[in-house]
Amino acid sequence: MRQLTMTEDRSIEWLEVPEPRLEGDGQAIVRPLAVALCDLDQPIIRGQAPVPGPIAIGHEFVAEFVEPGDAVSSFAAGDRVSVPFQISCGECGFCRRGLTGSCETVPPLSMYGFGGMGGNWGGGLSDLVGVPYAEAMLVPIPAGVAPATVASLSDNIPDAWRTVAPMLAERPGAEVLIIGGGALSIALYAVDIAVALGSERVVYVDTDRERLSTATLLGAEAIEGPPQRKHGSFPITVNAGESHEGLHAALRSTEPGGTCTSVFIFYEEVTPVPMLEMYTRGLRFLTSRVMARAVIPDALDLIAAGKLHTDSVTSRVAAWDGAAEAVQEPETKLVIER
Repeated sequence: MRQLTMTEDRSIEWLEVPEPRLEGDGQAIVRPLAVALCDLDQPIIRGQAPVPGPIAIGHEFVAEFVEPGDAVSSFAAGDRVSVPFQISCGECGFCRRGLTGSCETVPPLSMYGFGGMGGNWGGGLSDLVGVPYAEAMLVPIPAGVAPATVASLSDNIPDAWRTVAPMLAERPGAEVLIIGGGALSIALYAVDIAVALGSERVVYVDTDRERLSTATLLGAEAIEGPPQRKHGSFPITVNAGESHEGLHAALRSTEPGGTCTSVFIFYEEVTPVPMLEMYTRGLRFLTSRVMARAVIPDALDLIAAGKLHTDSVTSRVAAWDGAAEAVQEPETKLVIER
């Protein structure tokens, strides 16, 4: 079968690789229909993130169910499913607590689309993909929801969800500040989710006019320019910016008792933060990998109800056969359809 691969020298090629096979009763084989590039994929391809090749590209995807193992009964051939990017058994202690990205049954960091770092589970831009714990991992897509609309449910939409949804459940209507420019689509999904969940004011900061326009369309108050030292005082802040200044702006703009979540990955060993200001103000600071499978159903319910507008975040939809070229072009959110 064909698999789009970033090679060790970071060239992008369709390679012929063996098809996945069922090797256990709980496994399944799926056929990807729509694949979204994660905010981390293009930095990896451009050599801006320390993830070496070879990598089977694509870890955000909706697929058609093809073949079940003997113990898989919840899905039938032709069903459309969201495939979480992290491998999780659904039964270990961490999975039962919702920490599906830290499943104890598989090696740490097991995930699609990250090559050897993720355990070589394959990638979504392939003819077929094997799913090891199909009953626990796969989430059915309701009729009437297009695969391209929910392709990013595997990772970036849940990543945005965890930055605002739990906090808005604690403080309904709370105002939200989002610093954009680094994790591009996550920041905009966070705008969309915050508005849908009833935030009375969502402020979005970025230097890119197209993303600012999208944020405005989604219901945010857009501020053009680099992050300032402080943007006011907000119960909920999100750093999706790529600079220390963005992180510091989000932290300084978090009100006493508020929560700041940073989704951008800082690769240096030590990342400076205004610790004294954080201490004296008293705030919660969260940063971690997303636990995607645990929150996919909640986000999917809002999409199916027409309350989220994920298609507005998509900047380009490309054809499957043009994927090798498309993934190398900068985009806020690229979706590739079969």
